[in-house]
Amino acid sequence: MTTLPMAGDAPPIFPHVAIIGCGLIGGSLGLAVRARWPRSIVVAVDRKDVIEKAMPMGAADVGGDDLAMASGSDLIVLAAPVLTNNRILAELADAVDGEALVTDVGSTKRSTIEAARGLPSRLRFVGGHPLAGAAVGGVESARADLFRDRPWILTPTESATPQDRSMLAAFVEGTGASVHFLDPDSHDALLAAISHLPQIAVSALMEVVGERAGADGLALAGRGLRDTTRLASSPADIWLDIVATNADNVDAAIDALIGALMRLRQDLRDSDGALERTFDAAAQWRRVLDSRLKQE
Repeated sequence: MTTLPMAGDAPPIFPHVAIIGCGLIGGSLGLAVRARWPRSIVVAVDRKDVIEKAMPMGAADVGGDDLAMASGSDLIVLAAPVLTNNRILAELADAVDGEALVTDVGSTKRSTIEAARGLPSRLRFVGGHPLAGAAVGGVESARADLFRDRPWILTPTESATPQDRSMLAAFVEGTGASVHFLDPDSHDALLAAISHLPQIAVSALMEVVGERAGADGLALAGRGLRDTTRLASSPADIWLDIVATNADNVDAAIDALIGALMRLRQDLRDSDGALERTFDAAAQWRRVLDSRLKQE
């Protein structure tokens, strides 16, 4: 397990950090930076109403709605939805002076890496994705330990130097996360399976169950349904960008799930063992998942 060092026992890796987008992830990152490196200056860039919530929480030292506030930062973190991050990348060079390392926390990487190719050489980019979150978004849900013992994938581009990669990896580890390097294609294919498909499937499942059972029927449901559908509370706005920028991989994953469901439906009539095989395979993979989670 990753152990967070005591606050203030090391100089900041990035003395000046700008976080553009102060929701659950951005707000939690601000809290983590200020807890781990109290001498760092954290600037939050977002709407006024979001900043008014973030600053009293301690998620930022200063904040505002102007991208120019990120000027002078050593590290700029794009923590808005994916398509917004891509748009910001097109505007960043005109809004921000000086050199900086730029990263993001988006759930897909290919479109963002492509957008980052338009950055000038003074703004080096390393894609990033912390595999951490909560069923409910917003800065109100932010917490400093959100990344503790969670994977954080980095997808460096050719513009980043080995020192950039090393410093960003050390920064990520300082938040309590573990660093993993992947290329953008592998990242997006993997996340379609372990994150994007489960979210879509659970949301569809909750919709079908709710419409068939109604409020009175749901009142009789046990913990199994509640545990299975925890992700159904996730906000749609973030996921619209995710599926739009990973449609090919998500489409393939949905096809695979539909195929499995069709085999199960056919087994209801033919009893050829598909149901038993699926249950056995599911139990086996669940044991693998549980074993890996225990190692973290």
